[in-house]
Amino acid sequence: MIIHTHKNIPSSEITDPLVFKQRRDIIKAMAAIMLTGSSIRSVWAENSKPIWPKIAKSEFSNQDLTSTPSELVKNYTNYYEFSFNKEDSTKLAQNLQIDPWSVEISGEVEKPGTFHLEDILQQLSLEEYIYRFRCVEAWSMVVPWIGFSLRDLLHIVKPLSSAKFVRFTSVYQPDSMPNQGKNAMLAWPYVEGLRIDEATHPLTILATGMYGDKLPKQNGAPLRLVVPWKYGFKSIKAIVKIELLKRPPISSWNKFAPNEYGFYANVNPDVAHPRWSQNSERLLGSGFFTARRQTELFNGYGEQVASLYNDMDLRHFF
Repeated sequence: MIIHTHKNIPSSEITDPLVFKQRRDIIKAMAAIMLTGSSIRSVWAENSKPIWPKIAKSEFSNQDLTSTPSELVKNYTNYYEFSFNKEDSTKLAQNLQIDPWSVEISGEVEKPGTFHLEDILQQLSLEEYIYRFRCVEAWSMVVPWIGFSLRDLLHIVKPLSSAKFVRFTSVYQPDSMPNQGKNAMLAWPYVEGLRIDEATHPLTILATGMYGDKLPKQNGAPLRLVVPWKYGFKSIKAIVKIELLKRPPISSWNKFAPNEYGFYANVNPDVAHPRWSQNSERLLGSGFFTARRQTELFNGYGEQVASLYNDMDLRHFF
């Protein structure tokens, strides 16, 4: 299943995404990835099966928009546990230990527990989700993620009616993550949060791959959150803990600079960051002199998610 906005995302914004049509084979392949470190492509090659076909260009393609190259996405990341430089994180992240990997789920649930990632992948269906990704720094890209619905994972542990919020915690590996070791900037490990209705919305996913391959370490491997209608810092990387809570958690950036990084962080062109406008964005890979793209409310996903905020005055929420 490929989830689009009500306005189909032009295929010209996406660099060679691959379609996943054979669900059972994908699940087996992804499980093998986590166990052996091999890529989907190599697993399929060994089985003498064809690589997934490229998505055909949509009739709604906008040739004025430049594609987001996969190599650019993989080498332009905010991963402050490693570096404050977007390019350096790619090299430094390779020291991260991601095998084996497990996720602890606790709090307001009937069946708390610690789950090995390979077991999760065998239980849940993997799909490709082509989403816009909007950074709070006013740049954007389009990424074909591979993952599964967070709602499906939470269904396994059976949330209680008292669960109103979800807190996510990243891995703490100070020996592998230089800025954790230095205790630089944020209070580590990284923490983010959502309301329970946001966490269980069909658009909210946990990603294990992108561009038809396993998720690179610098992009949040082996498991990251993706919430496409929110600014990118909400999409926490390398998740090891998920807690369902009665009260809202304090996220890392909200704790560090509450006047600049709110809990909701919904993409909104009419609410400026205290230090810059959010009215437009620079689409990565589009060229320095290319006109900026006008930012859409909820990053273009308003038709699907606006009802979550009917009781809120969005002009006053960052």
